[in-house]
Amino acid sequence: MSTQIEHSAAQGSTDSGIRLANLTKLVINEFSPNGALAKHVHQYSSRQSQTDMAMYVSEAIAKKSNLILEAGTGVGKTFAYLIPAILSGKQVIVSTGSKNLQEQLFVKDLPALLNMLDVKPRVALLKGRNNYLCQLRLDKQMQYASQYREQALDDLLKINQWAALSKDGDIGNLTAVSEDSSVLPSVVSTKESCTGKKCDFYNECFTRKARLKAMEAKVIVVNHHLFFADRLLKDTGFAELLPDPDVVIFDEAHLVPDICINYFGQQINSREIESLLNNLITVHKQQVRDSIQIEHLANRALVQLSQWHNELYSANYTDWRQVLSTKSLIVTSWQLHENLTELELLLTHHIGRFDELDEAFEKLVSLNGRLKTYFECQDNHSAYSVDYGPRYITLRMMPINVAKQCQQLFTHDTSWIFTSATLQVNRQLNHFANEMGLKSSHQVILDSPFDYPKQAMFCVPRHLGKAGQTENSINQFVEVCVQAINAAKGRTFILFTSHSMLKQVATILSRKVNYPLLVQGQGSKQSLLNKYRLLGNAVLLGTASFWEGVDVRGKLLSCVIIDKLPFVSPDDALYKARAANAELQGLDPFNHISLPQAVIMLKQGVGRLIRDEKDLGVLILCDNRIVNRPYGEAFVNSLPPMYRTRDLDTALHFLKQIS
Repeated sequence: MSTQIEHSAAQGSTDSGIRLANLTKLVINEFSPNGALAKHVHQYSSRQSQTDMAMYVSEAIAKKSNLILEAGTGVGKTFAYLIPAILSGKQVIVSTGSKNLQEQLFVKDLPALLNMLDVKPRVALLKGRNNYLCQLRLDKQMQYASQYREQALDDLLKINQWAALSKDGDIGNLTAVSEDSSVLPSVVSTKESCTGKKCDFYNECFTRKARLKAMEAKVIVVNHHLFFADRLLKDTGFAELLPDPDVVIFDEAHLVPDICINYFGQQINSREIESLLNNLITVHKQQVRDSIQIEHLANRALVQLSQWHNELYSANYTDWRQVLSTKSLIVTSWQLHENLTELELLLTHHIGRFDELDEAFEKLVSLNGRLKTYFECQDNHSAYSVDYGPRYITLRMMPINVAKQCQQLFTHDTSWIFTSATLQVNRQLNHFANEMGLKSSHQVILDSPFDYPKQAMFCVPRHLGKAGQTENSINQFVEVCVQAINAAKGRTFILFTSHSMLKQVATILSRKVNYPLLVQGQGSKQSLLNKYRLLGNAVLLGTASFWEGVDVRGKLLSCVIIDKLPFVSPDDALYKARAANAELQGLDPFNHISLPQAVIMLKQGVGRLIRDEKDLGVLILCDNRIVNRPYGEAFVNSLPPMYRTRDLDTALHFLKQIS
C-alpha cells in the first residue's frame, strides 16, 4: 500500500492542542488491537490506511478545517469517518450519495458503531419534505373524498387511517398503499403548500417534528440532494430542515459537483405545467363554478402545451440555443407563455376566494416567470438544455461554474470533509477542489490496501479499430465480449457510454452467447442486480447508472468490459458552455474539463471489479486511445496498479483460472 499526501494551506486553528490530541488518541485506540473494532468485529485486522484516514478526519474536526480525502476501495472509509465524528461530541451531518446508502448508514452502520463504542448520542435520519405526510393537505383531500374514483378513494382512506397511527409520518413506512399511488403527491409535504405557524396542524406537523429531532441530534444522516435543497431553502424560514452543524461529511463526494450544478441552477418539467393546469380545472369544478373561463383557458393552455411538446420532441434539440434558431419552435414556446399569462391575469380577479386557488395562482406566477426567463436565454454564465423523458420534457438552466456559489456555502465555522474512492485525477485532487471553490483545504490520497497487481488484470486488446458505432468496431467489440464471457462462464458486466451502443450490442450478443443476458431497461436497477446475483452466471449490460454504486463481490463478477473512454459528448449543452468559458480564460477545454471528468467516470466503472481482498478479475477496455494518445497517461496514473497487458489471450487465460 502506498500513501500520497498533498497539502494546501489548511484553514482554521485548533480549538486547543489538548482537544486535538485527546480526540486523535481516542480514535486511534478504537482501531488498535485492543480497541472496540477488534473486540466486536469478527476477524478484525487493523488497516493502516483506515487508521490514517481516521486521524486526518479527527484533525479536520478539531481544527475546523476542510479536508478532501480519496480513500481507495477497501480502506474502510465509513468507520474511518464515523468514529471520529461520534467521539468528537460535535454536531455532525453525514451526507451520502443516495437514499439507499443513507438508510444503510443509519439502520446498519451507525447502530453497530454506537454499540461497539458504548456511547448513546442522539442520532437522526432526515429525508426531504416530500417523504413526510402533510396533515393539512390530507385534511383538504378528505373534504373532497367523494369526488375521488374508487381506487384513489381507497388509497386516500388507507392513508388517513395510517396517519392516525404513525409517529413520524414517513411515507416510506406506508405499506398499505402503492408507492405509485396517484394520491400520494397530493398529501405529502411541499415547500409551496407549507403555511408554517399559521397551519392548524402546526403542533402535530411531521415535517416540523423531523426538523426538531434533527436539531437536537448529534449525528444527522441525510443525502446530498436533501442537503443542497435545504441549503437553498434557508430563506424560507420554516422550510429549513437542517441545523447549522459543526461538521459536514460528504461520503461519495465525487457526486457533489454535479448535484450542485442542479441545485444552483433551475429546471422546469413539463409535468409541472400539466399538473398545475389540471389542478386548476379540478379547483374550478369543486370551488369556482361561477367562472367557466378558468377551465376554458386552462384547457387551451393544455392544448398549447401538447403542441409545444410534440414540436420539441420532433426537433430533438438538446441545446436550447439551437431551439432559438428555429422560428416555429420559438413561436410555439412564446404562445405557451402567453396562454399562461392570460390565465394568470384571469386568476387575479379571484384572489382571496379559496386557499387552493390562491396556491395555484402563486405556483402559476412562479412557473410562468421561470419559463419566461428560460425562453429569453440571457444568462451568459449558464447553459440552457432540454432533456427528453418518455412522457415529459425538462428544461434546465445550469451554471457553468458553481465554485462561487459553493464558496458562500462553505462557512469558516464548519469543518467540511469530502471523501470518495474517486476524486483524484493523475494523482492530484486540485480538480475537485477547484470545482467546489475550496480555496483552502488539506488534501490526502490513501491508496487501496488490495494487492491489485495480483488480484486484477487490465487488458487493452491489440488490433482494435477506432472505438465507435461503425459496423466494424461493433463487430470487433462483440467478438471480444463473446470470448471474455465464455472464459468467465458468464459473470460479466459490460459497461457502455451510450444507450444506442448498448442496444446494438445486446441484440447481437443474444444470438452469440448461451449465458443469461440482463439488459438495462428490462427492470429496475435493483431488480436486475438481484437477478444477476441469483443466476450466478449472468451477463449484465448497463450504461451510466451501473458504473457506480454497485457492489458485487467474489466470483459472481469476474470480468468488467468497457466499450470506450467515457468522454462527455461535445454536443452536450453544459459542456459547450463550459468549454466556451474556459477558452475565454485561456484554458484548454479538453484538459481542463473533458479529461478530468472522463478519468473520474472511468475510475467509477473500474471500481466495480475488485470489491474485496479476495476478489480476482479482469478489466477489458476496448479503446486503444488510452495507450496511443498522450492523455492516456492521466487515465493510467489514476487507476489502481493492476497488471497490464495488451494480449487478450493472456487476459482470457487469467479469467479461466478464476473459475
